Amino acid sequence: MRILVVGAGALGGYFGGRLLEAGRDVTFLVRPRRAEQISQHGLRIDSLHGNADLHPRMVLTGEVSSPYDLVLLAVKAYSLSAAMDDLAPAVGPETAILPVINGMRHLDALIKRFGAEHILGGLAQIAATLGPEGQVVHRMGPLHNLVYGELRGGTSGRVREIASAFEGVKFDSRASEQITQEMWEKWVGLATLAGMTSLMRGSVGDIFAAPDGRRTTLAVLDECRSTATAAGYEPRPTFVEFALSMLKEGSPMTASMLRDIERGGPTEGEHVLGDMVERAESLGVPTPLLRLARCHVAAYEARRTREQAGR
Repeated sequence: MRILVVGAGALGGYFGGRLLEAGRDVTFLVRPRRAEQISQHGLRIDSLHGNADLHPRMVLTGEVSSPYDLVLLAVKAYSLSAAMDDLAPAVGPETAILPVINGMRHLDALIKRFGAEHILGGLAQIAATLGPEGQVVHRMGPLHNLVYGELRGGTSGRVREIASAFEGVKFDSRASEQITQEMWEKWVGLATLAGMTSLMRGSVGDIFAAPDGRRTTLAVLDECRSTATAAGYEPRPTFVEFALSMLKEGSPMTASMLRDIERGGPTEGEHVLGDMVERAESLGVPTPLLRLARCHVAAYEARRTREQAGR
């Protein structure tokens, strides 16, 4: 199976790197700056599950010339439009595109561009960042899960082929027959975590130490759960139990959205928070706290844009 990994950041670098480490036929589609960095330092993984020093095959944007069997799309939501242009030459009649992007809005864009028959559902559960030399740092927790499946549910021949390609690779992977349900559940948890830690500019533990911090966090979780339920994807008891186990006193957890804000970078605010708010409105679900969090992140984005324009 020929695999094209679009994006060699923390997410694509980790999962694509582990596939390469296991001897799979992997090529990374990268922009010139990242290609230069990897050429100089290699693709290094610094992980709780073992380190790796890799030298991957790369292709620059604009240089893809033939189809691949699987495209692992691992970019931030705000880079999706450019990424679709970059990967288009890699999509042939039998190509499967597996996006691991937060939220749900990206599915509409991918289906519109490439057709529903090419698109799988997917989600990643991993806390990883890039270090100063572009190394993938996976030290914030043991999770390194990749879940995927057919959006319509059930299984298929191509899902079984992907499962075979992922077998024996140094990350936890699972084919799901309910991937859309699982994507909604992850979105509920992420919107809660991203909304609250970005709005309050602190970890879950910091928030819970503040007056009404716990109650406010759980109220945001309820708003997101109600939205998912109204959309036909009520979070299952096992997910709710897991989410509550993560939202606890003393937890150092923050969302990557907060870390993006703290470094002055772009965020997935509209993709994660804005889309949830808009779907809730269309379904008649009130989300006053989530709306506030969305407004907060959007104001940060507006200020960032204004300040960049003034440079």
